[in-house]
Amino acid sequence: MASNSTPRLLALDALRGFTIMAMIIVNDPGSWSHVYAPLLHAPWNGATPTDYVFPFFLFIVGVSITMAYHGRLASGALRQELVKKVVLRSLKIYGVGLFLWLWPDFDFTTIRWAGVLQRISVVFLACALLFLYTNWKFWVQLGIGLLVGYWILIAYVPVPGIGAPDLSVPIKNWAHYFDSQFLPGKLWQETWDPEGILSTFPAIVTGILGMLAGKLILEVEDTYRKLTWLFFGGFSLYVVAGAWDWFFPINKNLWTSSYVLHTGGLATLSLAASILITDVLGMTKWTAPGRIFGANAITAYVLASMLTVVFYNDFGGTAGLNTLWMNGLQALGFSLEFGSFTYALLYVAVIFIPVYLLYKRKIFIKL
Repeated sequence: MASNSTPRLLALDALRGFTIMAMIIVNDPGSWSHVYAPLLHAPWNGATPTDYVFPFFLFIVGVSITMAYHGRLASGALRQELVKKVVLRSLKIYGVGLFLWLWPDFDFTTIRWAGVLQRISVVFLACALLFLYTNWKFWVQLGIGLLVGYWILIAYVPVPGIGAPDLSVPIKNWAHYFDSQFLPGKLWQETWDPEGILSTFPAIVTGILGMLAGKLILEVEDTYRKLTWLFFGGFSLYVVAGAWDWFFPINKNLWTSSYVLHTGGLATLSLAASILITDVLGMTKWTAPGRIFGANAITAYVLASMLTVVFYNDFGGTAGLNTLWMNGLQALGFSLEFGSFTYALLYVAVIFIPVYLLYKRKIFIKL
């Protein structure tokens, strides 16, 4: 999403790529029955490292929007033309999300309208329009309003047919109610969806936090002052999230307000650390895998989703590649969890091959 007038931020490219690599690792273990605990989502309240992956990517989407469209507006691009491109790109990302859900059987009777790419498309659309037509003060006001309003609704407003919300139970909240009443198609959890309707609003705030970080990066010229504000901002968000967790638990499934600040704070700190390592200390070699994956991040995600039909299916009565891998390592004395984790790493290495070839040929697939 970079433009000619805004230089690419190496730290951002690397962080995007490493986030996609982490997404593939947590999505593609050798067996879901044998996974190290940190590589599983928290069952309900709380968070594991796996719960940071998706919000990190949405945060990066927000940073990228600021970096890209700031340069395009500065170079004289018309807002109306940019809006057309934003809407088209959002529709394409959403369409690819639907395609991946239908792949490979294309059974439209079980279509899932929500999903990871679907949420990315909505957050991208909302944040890009906010950037093009409003200012950072409005972003802050809207973000606070959405987070506080969502907290009041989810934690305190009685739910029709249920009564007082119970945040310890997945089905006793407004997010579940909205999904069960208004979200068509297949739902990930039968009667509600972690990428459902209401929880998309605080997810937009995750993107807004990234936009604010991007604006700070662009407008503060002194690198050390820039890093000071990023580290301070990230730490502040993390602390506020910890306090809010007492009243509104950190919860990815509901994308609670405390979860937004918790993950947004960690994402801001991670971006600041990446800038410190790459731009200040000049240590760039470590970024190579991240830059390669980050250059075609959505493509890597799509390939990882599509190739599961090869790497996770049995063929003609023969055990699938994942089963053969895990059985082989178990025969050598390794645990099933280790076999499952190393298969996920192997899968990342497989996806690395096509994205590396694209990178070497300077082919960057943009939806």
